[in-house]
Amino acid sequence: MGSEEKDASKALNWKSIGEPAGGGDGAAVKKRLPKKIRQIPDYYFLPRKSLPSAIFFYGSWIAAGIGAGMLTEIWINKKVKEDGGVIWEFDK
Repeated sequence: MGSEEKDASKALNWKSIGEPAGGGDGAAVKKRLPKKIRQIPDYYFLPRKSLPSAIFFYGSWIAAGIGAGMLTEIWINKKVKEDGGVIWEFDK
């Protein structure tokens, strides 16, 4: 049984296995798998704001945030002065 397997492997023409099965001109047609289809979200195609409009819009939000922070800081300083300037008492 072991000798039959060796004989079968010797009978194969190993040089012709790697070559294309066609006429030997080397122009083998390879099958290609379809490319992965990109799934693009719908909002990708929505119109975008112009650059000056976007800068003004987001800049106003940033300025509002800075202003709110400044007002909060003023309010905290006012409350600290009303309470005598002591924020925490550790001696209790």
